[in-house]
Amino acid sequence: MTGAAHIPVMAREAIEALGVKDGGVYVDATFGAGGYAKAVLAAANCSVYAFDRDPRAIEAANDWAGDYEGRLVLINRPFAEMQEALEDCGVEEVDGVVFDLGVSSMQLDEADRGFSFRHDGPLSMRMDGGKPDAADVVAVADARQLVAIFKAYGEEKKASRIARAIVAAREKSPIETTGALSAIVEKANPPRGPSKIHSATRVFQALRIFVNDELGQIVKALRAAERLLKPAGRLVVVTFHSLEDRIVKRFFAARVENRSRATRHMPEQTQPPATFRLLSSKAIAASPDEAAQNPRARSAKLRAGERLAGPAYAGEENLGLPRHSDLPDLEGVTASCSV
Repeated sequence: MTGAAHIPVMAREAIEALGVKDGGVYVDATFGAGGYAKAVLAAANCSVYAFDRDPRAIEAANDWAGDYEGRLVLINRPFAEMQEALEDCGVEEVDGVVFDLGVSSMQLDEADRGFSFRHDGPLSMRMDGGKPDAADVVAVADARQLVAIFKAYGEEKKASRIARAIVAAREKSPIETTGALSAIVEKANPPRGPSKIHSATRVFQALRIFVNDELGQIVKALRAAERLLKPAGRLVVVTFHSLEDRIVKRFFAARVENRSRATRHMPEQTQPPATFRLLSSKAIAASPDEAAQNPRARSAKLRAGERLAGPAYAGEENLGLPRHSDLPDLEGVTASCSV
C-alpha cells in the first residue's frame, strides 16, 4: 500500500466507536493525511467519502487514493457542506461520520501556510488558501476587535496588552510573517516560570479559528451529520481544546433523552424526541501510552453517539459559539482590505 504512514490521534478508539461494517457508507469529515479514512477502509469492505477544504490535502492523496478505487471518494469542500456534497454524489444517508478537529500536523509543518509560530513564513492560516487571512485581520482589526478575537477564540488573559502591542507595531511596519507576529506577542507577554506553552500559542490559535470560522463550521457540520446518519449510525468526534469540546458536548446533551425530573418549582416541559444515544457518559481520553508518545494526544477527547430514529432537530442553536459585540466578521475584514 502506498502513501505516507499517518496514524491520527485515538485512531483505534475512533474506529471502534464508529462500528465499521461491510457495505457501510462512512464520512471522514477531516481527511488531512488520510489516517482515519485508511483505518475505516481497512476495518471492513465499505466506502468512505472524505472531506477536506485544503486542496493540498486532496492533491497529496492522489498518489495512493487509487489503491481504494471505488471505495474512496475525495471531496475538496468544507465539512459543513457535507450534506450538499453527498447529495451531489447521490448519497442521501450514511452509516457513520468521524471528525478529527483542529489544524493538521501537515499544515503546522508547512512554513508557507503560516499556521505555526515555530516556522517563519507568510502570516496566512487559511486552510483553503483564501482571503481574508490572518495577516489581513492583524492589519485592519482595531485593538478592541483584536482583544475580542484573542479572548473568544484563544481564551488569552493578556489579550489587551497583546492587542495594543500589535496596533503599535503595525504603525511602524506591516506584520506579514509568523515570525514577526510571534516576536511582538512574546515581547508583550514574555514567558514567566517553567510554562511549556509558548506566549504566542493562544493568539495563533485564536486567529486561525477566526479566519477559518472553525467553530461555526463545526456547528453546521454536526447538524449536517445528524441529518445524514441512518438510525443506528455512529457520530464520532475527537477534539483538542475546550472550545471545540464544549460545542460537541452541548450538541450531544441537547439530543439525548432528558432525564431531569419535574418539580413543583420547575414543571416538566415537553422535549423533542431524542436523536442520539451516548456511547459513553463521559469523554474518552487517549491512553497513557499514546499520550506519552504523542504530545498532541494529551489534550484529546473523544465523544460518540448512536443515531436514534427521531427526526433531526430543526431551528437555530448556538451550542456555545462565542458571542461578543466587538467580534468583527470576515466580510467586514475583506471590505476593509479591499479599500
